[in-house]
Amino acid sequence: MTQLTIRSGSWDELQQDAKFIREQVFIQEQNIPVVDEWDDQDDISQHFVIYDQAQPVATGRLLQNNSVGRVAVLKSHRGLGMGKMIMLHMIEQAKKQKREFLKLSSQVHAMPFYAGLGFIAEGDEYLDCGIAHIDMYLKLD
Repeated sequence: MTQLTIRSGSWDELQQDAKFIREQVFIQEQNIPVVDEWDDQDDISQHFVIYDQAQPVATGRLLQNNSVGRVAVLKSHRGLGMGKMIMLHMIEQAKKQKREFLKLSSQVHAMPFYAGLGFIAEGDEYLDCGIAHIDMYLKLD
C-alpha cells in the first residue's frame, strides 16, 4: 500500500507542487493557455496537494468566495480515488470554516463525479477555454 498524505496551505507553501500537477493536467493534457491557468486567486486561496510518498499527484484550491477550483489528478493516479479524497478533504475544511455552501465550475464530463459528492448542477452549459462547463453547488450543513 502506498503512503498517501494531504497537505493544505498557502500558495507560497504549495506552489511548486500544485503548479507541477496543474501544468501536466490543464496546460499539457487539456491545452489550456498558460495565461488562462494562472490568476490572482492563487495567492489568496487555500491549496491542497495529495502526495504519494513524496510525489505530488493531485491538487485543488478553496477560494475565499466558496469556490472549489483547479481540481486535478495526474494521469498516472486517476481511477484510484485521489479526486474524491481531495474533494472530501476540501469539503471538510469548508465545514470547519463554517461556510454555508461550495460552488464549482465542472467540466461537463466530470459532472457525475461531483454529483456523487452531493453537488447539484445549476444553469446552462458554457464554454471556458473551449471546454464545456456547468456550475454546480453543494449546501453545507
